[in-house]
Amino acid sequence: MNPDFDVRSAARNWDVDKTTTATPVELVNDLFASDVLTLEQLKTRLSKPAYKSLQATVERGAQLDASIADTVALAMKTWAMEKGATHYTHWFQPLTGSTAEKHDSFLNPAGDGVAIMSFSGKELIQAEPDASSFPSGGLRATFEARGYTAWDPSSPAFIIRHTNGATLCIPSVFASWTGEALDLKTPLLRSVEALNKAVTPALKLFGASEGTRVGSSLGAEQEYFLIDEEYYYRRTDLVMSGRTLFGAQPPRGQELEDHYFGAIPDRVLSFMTDAEMQLYALGIPVKTRHNEVAPGQFEIAPIFEDSNIAADHQQLIMQVLRTTARKYGLVALLHEKPFAGINGSGKHCNWSMSTNKGENLLDPGDTPHENMQFLFFCSAVIKAVDEHQDLLRACVASASNDHRLGANEAPPAILSIFLGSELTDIFDRLVSGQGGAGKSAGLMGLGSSVLPEIPVHAGDRNRTSPFAFTGNKFEFRAVGSSQSISFPITVLNTIVADAVVALTAELEAALEGSDLDAAVSQVVRGTYQKYQRIIFNGDGYSSAWHEEAEKQRGLLNLRTTLDAIEHLNSEKNAQLFAKFGILNGRELDARQEIMYDIYFKTVNIEGETTEYVAQTQILPAALSYLAELGQAGSGRAAQGVSQEVGGVADELYDALQKLREQNAALGGDEVHEKAHHMRDAVLPAMADVRNAADRLERLVAGKFWPMPIYRQMLFVK
Repeated sequence: MNPDFDVRSAARNWDVDKTTTATPVELVNDLFASDVLTLEQLKTRLSKPAYKSLQATVERGAQLDASIADTVALAMKTWAMEKGATHYTHWFQPLTGSTAEKHDSFLNPAGDGVAIMSFSGKELIQAEPDASSFPSGGLRATFEARGYTAWDPSSPAFIIRHTNGATLCIPSVFASWTGEALDLKTPLLRSVEALNKAVTPALKLFGASEGTRVGSSLGAEQEYFLIDEEYYYRRTDLVMSGRTLFGAQPPRGQELEDHYFGAIPDRVLSFMTDAEMQLYALGIPVKTRHNEVAPGQFEIAPIFEDSNIAADHQQLIMQVLRTTARKYGLVALLHEKPFAGINGSGKHCNWSMSTNKGENLLDPGDTPHENMQFLFFCSAVIKAVDEHQDLLRACVASASNDHRLGANEAPPAILSIFLGSELTDIFDRLVSGQGGAGKSAGLMGLGSSVLPEIPVHAGDRNRTSPFAFTGNKFEFRAVGSSQSISFPITVLNTIVADAVVALTAELEAALEGSDLDAAVSQVVRGTYQKYQRIIFNGDGYSSAWHEEAEKQRGLLNLRTTLDAIEHLNSEKNAQLFAKFGILNGRELDARQEIMYDIYFKTVNIEGETTEYVAQTQILPAALSYLAELGQAGSGRAAQGVSQEVGGVADELYDALQKLREQNAALGGDEVHEKAHHMRDAVLPAMADVRNAADRLERLVAGKFWPMPIYRQMLFVK
């Protein structure tokens, strides 16, 4: 392979598609949600009683009236066909973490060479995919195939377009014939309802009116890498595992700090704009795009939405990024750590609670020290995070996220909360009995008369915290970039619901002898004192914090996925999920089993790929170079280089034999035994192979090296 040719050809591969025209700015408003069947759209297509019934289900959580299904199905089919759709699918989210779909045509033969386009209420409400072909964690055996998808009316149907047509997608849940949830959406919907039931009684104590409903809102910041498609397909490790299993550090990485918020390359910006237009049509309110810290790394972020819809939209964002990148000769890498030695990618989840009347329960307002409702719910979050550190860590656990968490780029595996100086000061004053305002905001001059004074927040931000308060929400930063956000949101909703129920009982008891402000102060003070250990506003990357967190504060440090998922179905967590009807014991055990299985299979694929690439590509390249060096004469340079390359090649060969043994061993018959073998034996053996291979990359002549290197993949755009 000629690396110079690769660089030039990759840089030249892309050109603007002359058949594609930009969407005029004045039409962007019309484009938004144009491929979404909103309630407003249905209002003009349904009878008034049918619309009111569906509206009650969507907006107030009322039981779906099955009698309107045929009417809704007809309206949905008519709208979809107007949009060019010929097929429909129940679009669901199995326990793989991605989405699934089976397309059925609207066309039905009517006899005598005639066909009609039809779609019934029964077809809208329910479909029957093969449940045995998806992960079930033991809930279903291979011969037990029956499963059901069921329409989720709270998330609107939408159109997915492709080159030759379009498909109507109906967001759905997925359950086994025995009734257990086999998906990520069902527990999320259950947790949303649990949060509503937990929070509304507390709100009534603060004077909320009847009819107030509460849900969680979510905005997820998606980080990703882009590399040239030519490079991607020349990297067996990227194709097989999603990350580079080999690669020496280039002379330049991210140390110049010039990529973050830098000018976006034209090719990338064209891709971003195309993706955004598609997302706008799907009703996804993407707001922000920018270069991230690492070279070749970028971010896209929507604004807040209802958490169930946000979870659906997040899956669509990942899908659109992947498919659109290919149009521009690029590949979008969503793996948490596709390249060693530079920042990995996360998916910061900005979570809050809000009412159906638009009130954000985590908005402190201008005088947070006087906002007793805010302090009450903020205290509930503090309690929830402290009591359920294990569950929060487990819900973001994966083999890929292990490469990111704890590095100097991402939050540590230790859960803590950053409140900021203003809020911390307010809570400290409450505990000490002082009360009153904390540190106040102000204005900052910039030293020039032509520049305005700008408002300064009362507290700084902390990018090293895994769970940070950021003004009117909490930002859960430990979620991985390739991960579905459904389970992390489910966990957040559930643990906060549990904390609110407990604090509401305390508040009701305190109200028997005092007024509301005094009672809330008492509850908040006691909660903060009890759970203050979880508050940390310092450097989460420092080794001093790790030691303090574990030894002095008694916080959990679950460093790896296997450490974390061991806690998933503990008695405490099983009781929590059962209490709120989120997951029963079998459903929870199944999820743990699936997490073990996915971890095992992920690392097993990486181990086998490492062995294959080292044996068939890297070692032969080193030997070919050695053969050429053997013809270079007996000079000191030739002999010295030959000796060095030969020595490292021998190290690679020896490490490869050990990896081959560990790959073959598997570690046992049970999936958790196999998973532990992958972590404890295969990953270290892979690291030894990589160490030798990466050293060879720096020694072997470029014309012999069999794959694109970091210098090319990260910087050619």
